[in-house]
Amino acid sequence: MIIGVPKETFPGERRVALVPAVLPTLSKAGFQVLVEPGAGSAAGFPDSAYEEKGGEIAPSRADLFGSAGLILQVRALGANPVAGKADAALVRAGQAVIALCDPLSVPEAVREPAENGVTVFSLELLPRITRAQSMDVLSSMATVAGYKAVLLAAAELPRMFPLLMTAAGTVFPARVFVVGAGVAGLMAIATARRLGAVVEAYDVRAAVKEQVESLGAKFVELPLPAESGEGEGGYAKALDEEFYRRQRETMSRVVAGSDVVITTAQVPGKKAPLLITGEMVAGMGPGSVIVDLAAEQGGNCELTRAGETVVVHGVTVLGPANLPATVPYHASQMYAKNAAAFLLHLVKDGNLLLDPEDEITRETLVAHGGDVVHPRVRAALGLPAEPASREGSS
Repeated sequence: MIIGVPKETFPGERRVALVPAVLPTLSKAGFQVLVEPGAGSAAGFPDSAYEEKGGEIAPSRADLFGSAGLILQVRALGANPVAGKADAALVRAGQAVIALCDPLSVPEAVREPAENGVTVFSLELLPRITRAQSMDVLSSMATVAGYKAVLLAAAELPRMFPLLMTAAGTVFPARVFVVGAGVAGLMAIATARRLGAVVEAYDVRAAVKEQVESLGAKFVELPLPAESGEGEGGYAKALDEEFYRRQRETMSRVVAGSDVVITTAQVPGKKAPLLITGEMVAGMGPGSVIVDLAAEQGGNCELTRAGETVVVHGVTVLGPANLPATVPYHASQMYAKNAAAFLLHLVKDGNLLLDPEDEITRETLVAHGGDVVHPRVRAALGLPAEPASREGSS
């Protein structure tokens, strides 16, 4: 089977879906890897590095799509809604696409390839189970985003993070508040602690308190109803607006006393919950910084503007978009390891095996056999829960 690795076309996207180091493993499994010229250049992987590991450089993007039976990308379909439209004419019936596709937020993007007989796997939908940990691209990319968020905050903050005893007197440490202790939040906590900040963190899931404290941060206890914030597949779930209102009220004190606030709360397929109001921002000290990692989903802060930096009430609010693409070498390395593990899980004896009984396959398969097959995506499209027919293998 030939895997095609095209160059990413989403604006500002510098990652690549496969790095040269994983090619030997895929070759042993019977894969041949075809790479578009320059696909890995922005991430630090030249064409020659792919050739040295057994890859082949395609003459053009059209040739790559025409030759490959399986297309592996970072962003496809709904995750690349404008530039990705050009690829719609290149994919064909019987071909498989594996990528981040954002099918819950942009379900319409799945309809055309499904009708054209393309098999689509969306890596955002991987279940949070032990067997899938090695394939979990969202966790890998969240790790990068959490790390980079702290660096952005440190660069903007007009004070240093660590406690310093100097001849000029004591420099007191910055106070960092991390909202959301998922993968991105935990990485942000660890990075801020390494830089010497005093860190507090909050999450709707009380179960993460031990993880927060193990990293040297204080877990903020809010007197709120003990409703579970964990939803299907281990991802965060949306709570009602009354919960978020009470949460904002009780969180105001902590926000006001923080030099840096990093928000990470996101719910798959839904607008990010509003956690930081404009009034809360006004209560922060001049020069404070907010980094909103949910900017692309509408933002956790009322003043966030996706892809922009705004200054309001003397507070700098950053709404970074696609942070993993700003650390493309290691982000690509991690993505490629996850994607390769997913590929090896799907293939048996050189063929793509679609086992409907396997949870990993079932939860990531979005389109197959000429139809949209994922129940949650079908619901978003207003379709019946089950397609008329479903094939088990390809």
